[in-house]
Amino acid sequence: MTLTCFKAYDVRGKVPSELDGELAERIGAAYAQVLKPGTVAVGHDMRLSSPEIAYALVQGLTRGGANVLFLGQCGTEEVYFATFHRQLDGGIMVTASHNPADYNGMKLVARNASPIGRDSGLSEIERLATGQVSSGPTRGKVEGQDLRGEYLDFLLENFDLERLKGRKMVCNGGNGCAGPVVLALAERLGWNLQLLHGDPDGNFPHGVPNPLLPEKRHHTTDAVLKADADLGVAWDGDFDRCFFFDEHGEFVDGYYLVGLLAERALFFNPGATILHDPRQIWNTMERVEKSGGMAVQIPTGHVFFKKKMQELQAAYGGEMSAHHYFQRFGGCDSGMLPWLWVLDWMSRKDRGLAELIRNARDKYPVSGEINRTVKDAGAVMQLVRERYEPECLRVDTMDGISLEFADWRFNLRASNTEPLLRLNLESRGDEGLVSSKKDELLELIEARD
Repeated sequence: MTLTCFKAYDVRGKVPSELDGELAERIGAAYAQVLKPGTVAVGHDMRLSSPEIAYALVQGLTRGGANVLFLGQCGTEEVYFATFHRQLDGGIMVTASHNPADYNGMKLVARNASPIGRDSGLSEIERLATGQVSSGPTRGKVEGQDLRGEYLDFLLENFDLERLKGRKMVCNGGNGCAGPVVLALAERLGWNLQLLHGDPDGNFPHGVPNPLLPEKRHHTTDAVLKADADLGVAWDGDFDRCFFFDEHGEFVDGYYLVGLLAERALFFNPGATILHDPRQIWNTMERVEKSGGMAVQIPTGHVFFKKKMQELQAAYGGEMSAHHYFQRFGGCDSGMLPWLWVLDWMSRKDRGLAELIRNARDKYPVSGEINRTVKDAGAVMQLVRERYEPECLRVDTMDGISLEFADWRFNLRASNTEPLLRLNLESRGDEGLVSSKKDELLELIEARD
């Protein structure tokens, strides 16, 4: 049997053709056999298939002898929180994040919310799930528990709560799981808050919650402008990523948030290590150096970031794709802490988000991530490397290929989950150069494929 829903870092596929209740039950039993956990946290998102998948998963875990702390509908980071905060032996979130409505999946972690990927147990879980998984000596028990209060308390620890107040905000839950958490935070803090699409709804009445898609941004932009708000924030379905809109309603590229959040991390943790991915780096490196920190580049992907966050005790790590990792959050990514940090930093600097990142935008214009479907990613990347390497100053093969020139650079990498090549460019203050080099590279990529 070939299980196409097993990816490099998680489980994800169409329901029921690639993932159904029967397979979910086998995955649960296989997880219990491989990790031999005492207690596992389980939660699920708002997708219509999620309760059934989660119920079957719990049956498999308990059949394998594991106890389950069942959180019900929640965000992915609430499963992470339960795992590291309660010192559990693992956690599984049933979600397909920003994928279409007919998809579902699982994000799996071990003790301390350490990620489980192909090299850290997922391949063995897949192997066992293809056959008959053995049952544990005794059946595990299930305890339903609401940890949201503890989670909210933890989020707000170490903040001067008065600094988080007084801003007019627009928040777009995308009909994912973020809405109830945002409302709970607003109630605690007395925020001036407008919540769009706040009800979790697996029918996705306003489309799949993926603010990275330009066509999904206008709801938030329009609402920010109409309300004359100070900040707009939008989330994906399981809210492990958040996306920002400045006071002018303009979408803020996630790259600039990495540098901004690194500055705040170093304000409270002088000399700390900051992690970043290879796709766009110049602004992050400059801001970290000016703030007295140490910038460390690691490959893209939550498995790499979470491992290094713990190994290096990094204060913060950021990917331009809007995954932000925090030492005080178990080294895990959070979609709630970034906007609390941004609100706090806006207050401390007494400036709006647009002003806080204006210099970075001007000095390092970017292309945004551009995706192209290709048949042979390796062959295309080799062709691109042969074309540009003779004239570049530096080549980096940590994650795909990154080629650096005097006044521009690019990264080209294959997706870990889809048959796509992902292209990112940046320059030193020259938007026209970004545009022309983007067109040049895309012409080469498309001609080769």
